[in-house]
Amino acid sequence: MDNKDTVRLLKECDAGAKMAVASIDEVLEKVSDLDMKQLLISSKDHHEKLGNEIHSKLLDWGSEEKEPNPVAKGMSWLKTNMKMALDNDDATVADLITDGCNMGVKSLHKYLNQCPTADRSVKELCLNLADIEDQLCKDLRSYL
Repeated sequence: MDNKDTVRLLKECDAGAKMAVASIDEVLEKVSDLDMKQLLISSKDHHEKLGNEIHSKLLDWGSEEKEPNPVAKGMSWLKTNMKMALDNDDATVADLITDGCNMGVKSLHKYLNQCPTADRSVKELCLNLADIEDQLCKDLRSYL
């Protein structure tokens, strides 16, 4: 097993989990449907719990955490605020979060493929994070 691949995959998962939490935080107060709000809160909690586990693994592997790419974070903020200014409703929130989930799943699988020698338990964490993203995307379909 390659320490470099393991640490790289953990860092990307860490940044992805943080990005998901930040994105949910950004739209949560704009959601009017109570069931949708609870769904987002639950997913945020799940992301935070897995993010804490990822952070712990990073420390075990002797590495620091990774913040999301500032450009990606800024673009996400800009897109969210522009879309919400035009149409401030639950369907817009569902659309934004669904787009984010799809990008997250794509990125996580890309990094998983680029880190073939990563530790098996870290690969499983990555797949768990991708599954959380995929499930949230499916759960939000009824709000689109």
